[in-house]
Amino acid sequence: MQPRIHIGPLTLQSFGICFAIGFAACGLLAARRLRELGKPTDWAYESIFAALVGGLVGARVDYIIQNWGSAKHDLLGSLFSGSGLVWIGGVVGGAIAMVLWAWRRGFLGLTLLDYSAPLLALGYAVGRIGCQVSGDGDYGKASHLPWAMAYPHGTKPISVRVQPTPIYESLAMGLVALALWRVRDRFKPGILFALWLVLSGVERILIEFIRRNERVALGLTLPQLLSIVMAVAGAVWLARAERPFLRPAAA
Repeated sequence: MQPRIHIGPLTLQSFGICFAIGFAACGLLAARRLRELGKPTDWAYESIFAALVGGLVGARVDYIIQNWGSAKHDLLGSLFSGSGLVWIGGVVGGAIAMVLWAWRRGFLGLTLLDYSAPLLALGYAVGRIGCQVSGDGDYGKASHLPWAMAYPHGTKPISVRVQPTPIYESLAMGLVALALWRVRDRFKPGILFALWLVLSGVERILIEFIRRNERVALGLTLPQLLSIVMAVAGAVWLARAERPFLRPAAA
């Protein structure tokens, strides 16, 4: 892993680079989708920027809440630190920002949700590459598997060989993003987003069993509890949705 890249006097954070790549990739995909929907492609960059700002704010606030014991001693420093971005907070903050943007553009509705589904999966997959490269602590439990690895030079170093859970998540959510993108025009409005809720929720529930996060209730971690809510919400949405899910075939 390589938490920092030094180019002359300039020092770049590898997580920040992957973070930027993720949003750039989402911007390109969003522009193509908006073109298919007959919307201005400029909206892609507006919506991605809104999600970026909202996601960063939400992720930092969530991190501070979860780490209040240490963060309260340097609240300003914790708020603007280059590390510590929590996924759930990022999703909530980004969602709020996206809703405000869509309301301004008159784009609120199920189409907005379906538009966002592949982008959320893609951005998550690329973001986890940043976690792996920087060694930011999103590791799994100690393991003797052939592909287990230590992160002695990570942002949060560890010398014990552990499950490389960021790699698992990048692969899983990359496949989810690909699947959602390939079926983007096959389902009735809202179904694609419901599928994202189920798939991303189940993925996080499963990965948490081999992560090192603290159990908070019922033997589950906080991300698991929140992901259960997501998965159940998506499942209920699908159960109550009008059948059939597929759009009528074009004449």
